[in-house]
Formats: sequence, C-alpha cells, structure tokens
Amino acid sequence: MRLYLTALKPTDSVTGGFLPAARALGCEVTVLTDRPEQHPGAVACDVRDPRALIDTVERLGRPDAIFSNSDHLQAETALAADYFGLPGKDWRACLAAKNKFLMRRALREAGIERVRSARLAPGDPVPEGWQLPVVLKPREGVASEDVVLVEKDLAGAVAQARRRRPGQALVVEEYLEGPLRTLETLGDGEEVRVLGGFETRLGPLPHFVEERLDWAPPQDPAAEHVLAALRALGAGFGACHTEYALTAAGPRIIEINYRVIGDTCDFLLADVLGIPLFEQILRTHLGERLPQAGPAPSGHGCAVSVVADRPGTVKEAPADEYVDRDGVRLWHRPLRAAGDQVSVTGTNRDYLGVIRAVGPSRARVDAAVTAYQAARPWVVG
Repeated sequence: MRLYLTALKPTDSVTGGFLPAARALGCEVTVLTDRPEQHPGAVACDVRDPRALIDTVERLGRPDAIFSNSDHLQAETALAADYFGLPGKDWRACLAAKNKFLMRRALREAGIERVRSARLAPGDPVPEGWQLPVVLKPREGVASEDVVLVEKDLAGAVAQARRRRPGQALVVEEYLEGPLRTLETLGDGEEVRVLGGFETRLGPLPHFVEERLDWAPPQDPAAEHVLAALRALGAGFGACHTEYALTAAGPRIIEINYRVIGDTCDFLLADVLGIPLFEQILRTHLGERLPQAGPAPSGHGCAVSVVADRPGTVKEAPADEYVDRDGVRLWHRPLRAAGDQVSVTGTNRDYLGVIRAVGPSRARVDAAVTAYQAARPWVVG
C-alpha cells in the first residue's frame, strides 16, 4: 500500500504517531512537503496548491491513500484524494471548518445554532452596535494566535490585529461564556463514532491559552449538538477535534478542527482509550471500516501544559522522560531547552513542555502530576 502524507513543519503527531502507524500497517510512506529539509527522505512539493500536489503524486506513483494532519492542508489534501478516487474528506467541509466565518454561516443556515459573527476583510470598517465583550480572532488562525477577548475599544483591538496580520481577514463574534469542552470523533464514511472528550482549562483572559485538559466523556445533549454541527458541515470522515462551550443557552461550537486533537493530547487520547488511535485513523483513509468499539475506559487522563509566565532564558529544563509509579503512567515532553530565549505571547507558543498522565483515578493522576512538577521544575530567568 502506498500512502502519501502532506505536511508543513514537523509535528509530534506525524513524527511519533502517524509515520510509525503507517509503517506498522505495511504502508510505503512518502512525505510531501514544502519544507523537505525538515523531513528526512521527504519529497519537495507545493502542498498548498492542489494542482501541484496532484501532479507530484501522479509523477511518483498511484496512491492507496493521501492523508494530512495539518490544519492548513486539509482542503488541498481532500481535493487530491478525490481526484484519485480515494477515501477522504469533503473539501467543502474542510474549507468550512477551517474558515471560522463560513463555519458560523453554515451552522446558522442549517438551524443548528446562531452565534453572532462578522467577517472583517482588510480595510473593512469596524462593526458598530456590538455589545461587549466580544472575541476577535483571525478567520483561519491556529494555536490561539491573536485570539483576544475585547471588553472595550474594539476599534483599537482590530487595529492591533491588523498590524500583526496585514492583509488577513478577521472575525468578530459574540463571547461564548461557559465551561469549555472538546468532542473527539472518528468516522469511516458510514459511521461517526464519539471517542470521548476533555474538559479544558484556560489561562487568564483576555487570551485563550489552553493550560490543562482532563478526560471527561461528553453527555447528551452536548454530544448530539456537536454531531449535528458536524453533519451540517459534512465533516464526518476521519478524525475531528471540536471545541465547544456549555453556555447558559446550551452548547455552542467554538471551532471545528478537522484533524486529530493536538499538543500531545492525541497520544493521551490513545492512552486513555487503550487503542492504536493513529492506525485506526489511517485505516479509514485506506478504505477500512471502523473496528468494533472496545470497552469504555474506567480511569482518568490529563495533559498539563507548562506555560512560560515571564520572558527570559530557560535556566532549567526537565528531560524527555516516562515515569510509571503508583499505578500512574506519566510522560513529559519538553518543547524548549536550556538556553532558549522565551517570550510571552498569549498563545500556545508559550508552552515550555507538556505533561500527560493516565491512571486509575483523577486523584491519583493529580497527585502524580503535582509531585512531578515539584521535583522537576522549569526555571526561566
């Protein structure tokens, strides 16, 4: 079987998840990327252009699957898969999920939910008559970059965002206040299966930096609301990571990420469920049905992001390690190294490292994470 994987920069999900999974399935893997110097053995390709992608695949050899886990390449990869008659995502769903304004419009037109939203193209006037606070975000942003809660002076916030992102469209939308949750799904073209979900804890506003996720399987009607939203967009194939808020008016979608959850939480999801998650995702793109669902997990899992709270130089950086103690399995993944210069941006780029842990109960997991952080602190000075 020949699998083409499109990528931009290297990620843990691809390097430690999908590439080993593809090889375990017996696939001959070719990475197509516009950054071949960063991916050993990769083939150079303008992966943001579906025409170039199709041409490169045709030149290299007919595929059995074309896959991407990149936020930025879902529509292009879906178009290429469709050209070759392969299982894959609907490119329209990929585009609507990525474009936050299109997502809002699609959900409103389908009668799923009404969240006030406005698209601001470069040069558009700042909308008037909005009740603050509102959320200002890039139309196609990632990693919480330039997402901010605006409690006063919307015009000033828009001007700042435009200086940071010249020529890019923005979105203004009503602030969805309430506990944050995720829904993780996997579909094979006929069935969309709920894998589970997480409670999300954010850092201090006005930014939206995810600091901790805890396993929390969703309950109806929230899960049904999210599934209805995915159906409205046509987003039912492969992995999907949806974020939503439990507002006073009911669940409301924050964003739909048409790929597996990131920041090592994909590994956490596999750990909690006890399944070969990356292999199962790739199998759907190879045309296979989902396997029979296994038993529901009975333990707890969490991912804790160590966030830089000040700019400076990393003085102490705990190593990449795995600890198995008192029934809790814990992994630490450093994202920085001693000597690195760090700044505080109010985004996921402020992460120093990520700790994920799985154990029999939340109390045991919390105790293990607390003890680990006390014994191996990150020091920035």
